[in-house]
Amino acid sequence: MRRGVRSFRQFRYAFQRQECNYSFSLVKCQKVLIDTGYRVTDNADIDKFSCPRFIASRTLTTDAARVSNGDVNGGGPLVEYERRIAAGELVDGDSCQVGTLRELQRLYDELVESAVACKLDRYTASDKSGRSRWLWSRLMPQSSYSPIKGLYLYGGVGTGKTMLMDLFFNQLPVNWRKKRIHFHDFMLNVHSRLQKHKGVADPLEVVAGEISDEAILLCLDEFMVTDVADALILNRLFGHLFNNGVILVATSNRAPDNLYERGLQRDLFLPFIATLKERCVAHEIGSAVDYRKMTSAQHGFYFVGKESSSLLKQKFQQLIGEEKACPQEVEVVMGRTLQVPLGANGCAYFPFEELCDKPLGAADYFGLSNNFHTLALEGVPIFGLHNRTAAYRFVTLVDVIYENRAILLCTAEGSPLELFDRIVTIADAQQMAPRTSTRSRKNDDSDLCVDNELGFAKERTISRLTEMNSKEYLEQHAAMLAEKQLSEEASNANTVQASVGGRSMFI
Repeated sequence: MRRGVRSFRQFRYAFQRQECNYSFSLVKCQKVLIDTGYRVTDNADIDKFSCPRFIASRTLTTDAARVSNGDVNGGGPLVEYERRIAAGELVDGDSCQVGTLRELQRLYDELVESAVACKLDRYTASDKSGRSRWLWSRLMPQSSYSPIKGLYLYGGVGTGKTMLMDLFFNQLPVNWRKKRIHFHDFMLNVHSRLQKHKGVADPLEVVAGEISDEAILLCLDEFMVTDVADALILNRLFGHLFNNGVILVATSNRAPDNLYERGLQRDLFLPFIATLKERCVAHEIGSAVDYRKMTSAQHGFYFVGKESSSLLKQKFQQLIGEEKACPQEVEVVMGRTLQVPLGANGCAYFPFEELCDKPLGAADYFGLSNNFHTLALEGVPIFGLHNRTAAYRFVTLVDVIYENRAILLCTAEGSPLELFDRIVTIADAQQMAPRTSTRSRKNDDSDLCVDNELGFAKERTISRLTEMNSKEYLEQHAAMLAEKQLSEEASNANTVQASVGGRSMFI
């Protein structure tokens, strides 16, 4: 979905960040419009604001309007949701999403009401660094839990969890200490910070101090624990974060009690689940609708069959245009590099084995997505017990590509559903018919992979592969690229202008 225009309230907070004086008429105008039930949005560049043009849009429904509690919180996720439905940007009628929005609106209202107590304003918050905070806590131990509990949203794939969390996040004032990040990316950042603070008595406390200095409201998308290294530090990390007043909003396919199910040393992970349930309200989105599969028909970026290799190369060539593809080396994370077999014009071409059969992970895939907006992947196999590790990497790769709104072209041995047909959860395996005298061992599927984490993750991957091949997704990608190109051209023009101006001073 396209992001809606900013409300005037958010626009006003953006002005508060600038150390400039604006006329009282601006504030007066804003108050009059909000008092009369209007939401005001701008088309002007905030940094160049002098005399903006306003677009006033009437609040859409009285039900949505009733969620506001005054001048400051005249909006919120429920109001924005109603606006998008009226504009035709969202499908109406999902009671499960509306129920979730009420929870998000409740949290939004509580945050607005307790913004000072929660120290959300970045300009009135403490300026102590992470290390200073750690040293101070050694001298003066103290606990500062937030008076507000966070929210943990979980449910099936494609039910709109990410969209709803983003809608909530984008309605919050811009001057608040808030961060929205994918869980993979968040944990990579944590491990990178831990490396930087080696030698400190408790580096996790220092890292938690740095994170909470940057963001009191932390929104994590796709909370999924599969790595034992992550599992073993989460309880202590979030213990420090919650102690620093951090409020967590998270989305996940798994209920809290099912996180890291059957993982190594899970008994050491269980205290984190208890902490999570204590500091967050768990809310299930019970919708059975997968909105990703409601997009338009496929547009030919997913090719089935080994003979489709030539079609993939043809599509890749069309995308790079007149540029010549050649091997490249890109930096991915902490000085590491990744060899790209073919790359040109923001597009990269890989055989499946190069990305998913080698010891690569989320950090490498994020680095790749930072350098290329389109990935062509040749030869995605049917997954089973024999290539279970590659299946995990492929799931992570799709997550990263989707999170970065990039494009995936690929050839595969089957449809997205067929790729994961041999991956099942324990519950699915128990329901499968036992072998009988008419079902020989020869016909039995010895490559069946029983894996709870992968069995749950596959549904998300199938859903995302379907959406990434839709007309809507490709149009959003094209619009994003066009916006980025315009921004780069404007930046280059400003650089040239500044350079010319600098030279003229010496003439």
